[in-house]
Amino acid sequence: MSNTAITVKRLKKTFKDKEVLKGVDFEVKHGEIFALLGSNGAGKTTAVNILSTLMKPDGGEVSICGFDVQRQPEHVRQRISLTGQFAALDGMQTGWENLIMIAKLRGVSNPTQVADKLLAKFHLTDAANQRADKYSGGMKRRLDLAMSLIGKPEVIFLDEPTTGLDPEARIEVWETVQELAGSGTTILLTTQYLEEAEQLADRIAILHGGKIITTGTLTELKEMFPPVKVEYVEKQPTLEEIFLAIIGKKEGK
Repeated sequence: MSNTAITVKRLKKTFKDKEVLKGVDFEVKHGEIFALLGSNGAGKTTAVNILSTLMKPDGGEVSICGFDVQRQPEHVRQRISLTGQFAALDGMQTGWENLIMIAKLRGVSNPTQVADKLLAKFHLTDAANQRADKYSGGMKRRLDLAMSLIGKPEVIFLDEPTTGLDPEARIEVWETVQELAGSGTTILLTTQYLEEAEQLADRIAILHGGKIITTGTLTELKEMFPPVKVEYVEKQPTLEEIFLAIIGKKEGK
């Protein structure tokens, strides 16, 4: 069995006259947290929508767990889960009822047991019988992630999962994502928060101008940055400085 969970080759997508993806290439290994990092409007959500079978590409090849997203979308959908930028919850239902609903939709044989386990895993047992619209931002996002785990997907797409969350809630979500990856789930994360990619990702790809301009571990990206200046204290570059330097270099600034 291949060690590659996601393969993207020459991926293209145009909206009207605007070419958003201009031949994107990357691979994600099984059990890896892979961050797709880019500014607003860089095409991150478009890429995720294509990978999760919600949108058709204009060119290129994409396979998830060995299945082609265009020719075998049903096989792909059975193996993935997608959490978008906004928590997809029914606010009128309790946390427990939301989980039961998804478990039944996914045909899980023991929905009650699955819901109880996930509530415990995501530290939501005390709020199980509370309506979801009463949850804090962090709790809503944790419930959303719990729902995305029903059916044990091999690949989870997290599209800007901490948008709009306060710093404390963001850290809660980061801890949850790290736990998921620790259990062998492959995670593709899109973010515009540089600190998020720095905290979570095994590897980072920078999407800019419709293309992946570089991919690597945080250490590898740091090596692309100019040598550390030795003054009184040796200062390591932040990912933000690396990101801006790489983009500037590619644009010839």
